[in-house]
This record gives sequence, structure tokens and C-alpha cells, in this order.
Amino acid sequence: MKKKNKIDKIFFGIVIALVIIGLITFTSASLGILAKNETKFYGVIFGQFVLGFLGGLIALFIGLKIPYKFFKEYSLVLFITSIVLTGLVFIPGLGQSHGGARRWVDIMGFSFQPVEFLKIGFIIYFAAWLSWVKGKVKDPLFSILPLIIFIGIIATVLLKQPDTKSLILITITSLTMLFVSGTPIKHILGFFFVAIVGFAILVSFQPYLKERVNTFLNPSENSRGSSYQLQQSLIAVGSGGLFGRGLGQSIQKFNYLPEPQGDSIFAVIGEELGFVGVTVLICLYIAFAMRGFRIALRNAPDSFSKLVVIGFITIITAQSFMNIASIIGVFPLTGVPLVFISHGGTALLLSLGMMGIVLNISRFQSKQGLER
Repeated sequence: MKKKNKIDKIFFGIVIALVIIGLITFTSASLGILAKNETKFYGVIFGQFVLGFLGGLIALFIGLKIPYKFFKEYSLVLFITSIVLTGLVFIPGLGQSHGGARRWVDIMGFSFQPVEFLKIGFIIYFAAWLSWVKGKVKDPLFSILPLIIFIGIIATVLLKQPDTKSLILITITSLTMLFVSGTPIKHILGFFFVAIVGFAILVSFQPYLKERVNTFLNPSENSRGSSYQLQQSLIAVGSGGLFGRGLGQSIQKFNYLPEPQGDSIFAVIGEELGFVGVTVLICLYIAFAMRGFRIALRNAPDSFSKLVVIGFITIITAQSFMNIASIIGVFPLTGVPLVFISHGGTALLLSLGMMGIVLNISRFQSKQGLER
């Protein structure tokens, strides 16, 4: 193992490009709020730029400075703390509801979604677990069974909110980490099959999930109800044409698109920047994933650091493409935000914090990387 002095500049440049694009398009999309409530508009802008961007740069710097082994040493503490934080949403006076879901915690006027901490806590702990058991991952008692327990604990907290989308993202990420750790593919496929069956059962018992699946299968039905967001998103993306209406010129963000600065922001980008704009954005996310996985395979000095990078890159990439796919109608609407771009100061702060850890690990050169 050899340590370098410099971070992966290409990966850093991709992240900064996504954040800058995000701040510009977020500001444009938020003009829809300004038309309704000026006070709320400035509050949203303040949260995104100050808490999200400036706070995120600080978090990125901290992630760069803290030795990555510190996170392994305290991985269980981080995981338990993230579970407890997520459970705060059920405490009266702290937990806040929005749109029928109880996913926010408000402390002294500061509101955040604790599930963002849970994603990080789980990835770090699961990476630590898999690196601890090492060669035993071929035995399902040390890989699949512990994952079932971890996912079961997480599901207990998330499904009561309800927050199915985060559970799906965590499950996808965990399966990717299992694959990279060397777990036999037959065990992973077995767990995947059980997860699919479990989700199908969940859909049958949850009306809101059943409605979203039905909207996906029959997008033209109930265009003023459950299909409204999808219909308006498709209108926005379609009206953008090749080069878009121009930055700031979206019509759909005014009184048409629900949450234009949130999970519908990709539709605003499509309308304003057109096919060319969204293609550039998608290419950046692909480059982000490819360069991130390269860091995991060529730079990570040990199994823990490799799995942490794989986990962080996977969950961000999966969430981003899940958002894009749902907006253009090739995946059921999930309500997940577009990472680095959608509204969410805490989410942006923690995403940049994760990137600080990835960049920290990029300073190393693994034996495999040296051989290549």
C-alpha cells in the first residue's frame, strides 16, 4: 500500500460540477416558490446554499482530514446512533409530518431527515462487518443472515414513517456491497428473490404503494389525481425539445409541477435545458459512478475502505437514476430527490461529507492498482 498526497482531481471535479449545476438549476426551479411565498423562497435558498453548500464543503473537508479507519472503529456506534436519530420522528414535538409521511425531525427550528444519517451509518457498519468476517462471507450465516437482521431493524423504523424508497435504496446498496465482498452470487440472488417477494407483499398491504404501481402501469389514468405529477413531468420534459426553453424559462414550475425544487427538479431541467442539458447531466452521473468505482478498485487500501466507497457511490448513483427514471415514467414514482441537485440542505451536506471520505481514500494506491 502506498499513500499519495493528492486526491483524485477528476472525481472531485465531477462532484463540484454536479453541485454547481445543482445550485443553478435549484435556484431556477425555486422561482415557482417565489411566485407564491417570498418568505419561504428565501428560507429555501438559505437552507440550500448555507446549510447544504457551505456546510457541505466543511463536511467534505472534515471527511478528507479524518483517517478513514476512525469510521471503522466506531462503526457500530454510528449505526446505532443513526437508528436512534431516525426513531426520533415518532416522538411528539420532534417528529414532523409532510404529505402524509412522518420523516422529519425539528429541533429548535432546524428541520432535517434523519434517514440521511441512517444511510451513512448502515453503509459504514455493513462495510466494517463484511471486512471483519472476511473469507467467511461465503457462508450465509456470516453474510446473508446478518444482512437480513440489519435490514429487518431498518425496515421496522422506515416502514412506519412510511419511507419505502429509502429501504429499497439501502437494500440495493447492501446487495452491491455483498457482491464486491465475494459473497457467492447464488446467495445474493436468493436474498434478492426474497426481497422482491417481500416488496410485492408490502405493495398489496400498502394503498399508497399500490396506487404508485398502478400509476406506473397505467399512466394515463386519473391524470388529475395519482398520475398528475407524472403527466406534468412528461409535459415539462417534452416541451424542452432539443435545447430547452432557456435557463429560468420553465412554465411547469409555476403552479403545475408538485415540488419543482424537490423530486420534480429533473423535469424542470429537461424543460429549461432540453435533451442536450439532461444528457450532459446523465453523463456526469455516469462518470461519477465510473470514477467512484475506480477509486474503490484501484485506490482503496483494504476491504473496509473499498466497501465504504462502493456503498457511497452505489446509493448516490441508484438514488439519482431512480429519480430520473420515475420522472420520465420508466420507474414508479418514488419521491426520492436528485442527489446534489434537489432541495435538501441536510442531504447535500451529508452527500458532500461522504464525498470527503471517498476523496480521502482516493489518496491511497492499493496493491492491485500498482499492479495495473
